[in-house]
Amino acid sequence: MPQPPKLTPADVLARFDPHDGTLESMLAARVRRLPHHPFIEHAGQTLSYAQFAEKAAAMAAMLWTRGVRAGDRVALLSHNHPSIPLALFALARLGAVAVPVNPDFLRDEARYVLEHAQVSGVICAPDCLELLEAASAGLERPLWKMVNRPSDAGAVQDIDTAMRESEGARFDNGSDPDRTCILIYSSGTTGFPKGVMHAQRTFTLAGEGFVARMHLQPDDRLLCIMPMFHMNAIFYSLAGSLATGATLILLARFSASTFWRDAAQLAATEVNTVAAISNILMRRPRSEFVPDHRIRSIYGGPFSQEVYRVFKSEFGVPGLVEGYGMSEIPGVLSNPIDGPKVGSIGLPCQHPNQTVAFAQLRIVGDDGHEVAVDVAGNLLVKNQLVMQGYFRDPQLTAESFKDGWFVTGDVVRRDAQGFYWFVARSKDIIRRRGENVSGAEIDRIVNEHPDVLMSAAIAVPSPVGEDDILVAVVAREGQQVAPEEIRRWCEARLARVKLPRYVVVVDALPHNRSFRIEKFKLKARSESLVASAVDFESLPSTRHA
Repeated sequence: MPQPPKLTPADVLARFDPHDGTLESMLAARVRRLPHHPFIEHAGQTLSYAQFAEKAAAMAAMLWTRGVRAGDRVALLSHNHPSIPLALFALARLGAVAVPVNPDFLRDEARYVLEHAQVSGVICAPDCLELLEAASAGLERPLWKMVNRPSDAGAVQDIDTAMRESEGARFDNGSDPDRTCILIYSSGTTGFPKGVMHAQRTFTLAGEGFVARMHLQPDDRLLCIMPMFHMNAIFYSLAGSLATGATLILLARFSASTFWRDAAQLAATEVNTVAAISNILMRRPRSEFVPDHRIRSIYGGPFSQEVYRVFKSEFGVPGLVEGYGMSEIPGVLSNPIDGPKVGSIGLPCQHPNQTVAFAQLRIVGDDGHEVAVDVAGNLLVKNQLVMQGYFRDPQLTAESFKDGWFVTGDVVRRDAQGFYWFVARSKDIIRRRGENVSGAEIDRIVNEHPDVLMSAAIAVPSPVGEDDILVAVVAREGQQVAPEEIRRWCEARLARVKLPRYVVVVDALPHNRSFRIEKFKLKARSESLVASAVDFESLPSTRHA
């Protein structure tokens, strides 16, 4: 039977009435068009668009009775669960702010976010109650607490019961497209969490932009394995599903061993990843692969040549889209889904409606002037998706902008065809022998070794001044890799100045829930790592940098 022609991104959005940039208005337009279509699926339960809207309104009324008002902040402490998007939409109706918190935080980490965000209450998973009690003990302002599903928590009420008790309650609508609706806490390169503020308009525009990037279709089923305290899950998976009128499948968390089985059973057609996830899946036993899955596109990156090859030829996924964004600027660059340049971070993202101004980019040198084609420089961004600022940190907010342009802290270059290429985080530049070396480039090369699961290159002090390079390596499950083999691998692929002086094999690397390696934690252990590493400058037979 012939397949119906694909809708263009503009056609997908044209199916719905215009909205005013608020979450409420965008959702209402989808409810009018497809009230009974599944919007959220989780653990065998489904919420249609109409059911989701009804439940979000009931939750808004319940939160109003709890005293939540415009500008208030409410923490969401849970692994992926429908209560997170429901609370986001309910709070937006009130003009209040959702603060997703990493459920795998330790006490002090969670306490910092609760205290810094000055939350008035917490919606929590039952299995996170112990963490919440420890993190909130002794806070200056008391918190109301609620669990997102029935439990034996005793004094802590669950959401459904609270909504039944507040049934019929009225509330003041505080929806405003330019009002903050979410704080995303990002640790960045220092580990010091920053509360990134985004408006409702950012959410709606980011979702529409994701329709364009991925050519999403009404029958798509987006599998969300990224945690919902992360920009990727909120601004791409959730917002993209809503903008399309598609279905979002929420998994509590990512499981490499069951990924393909889950994808096939749930009939997922799209999934978002990060580099670590795609690399892990590529190296998992092929016995876990389920060939009758329906995934046709993956968004994420960076993708190596090997990832492209394996996912296309072995896993049968035709569309891999590598892009670039940050918590502060979701949806800036992406490769065309039908014509990527492998290894690049793509072209400036466009809105399906070409009249909507989207990503404006500049690459400047240290003098502030734009650099020439193929010359690396500092990436500056200006668009409607840029954050409103860092919560309670006007100084850092001011330092992050230059003449209205957001300073990304990333070094990139642009080729003659207009494609952008990531070079390094400015704080991931290793200064060696008078030259700048990208830690990210070394990571990419080492990660291509068939026996390597993941790696991280960091700067360590050099006895002759500036930096030396240390690479910490984790071997694939069931494999062994020697430091000497990693050094030889690098010698065949990197210039002398980029060769690691030290290589150490470790059991694991520190990373956050988004699977991003936290190099600042490795740098804090640099002395012990150097002591455990093979020092190749002490071996006379080794090619030296």
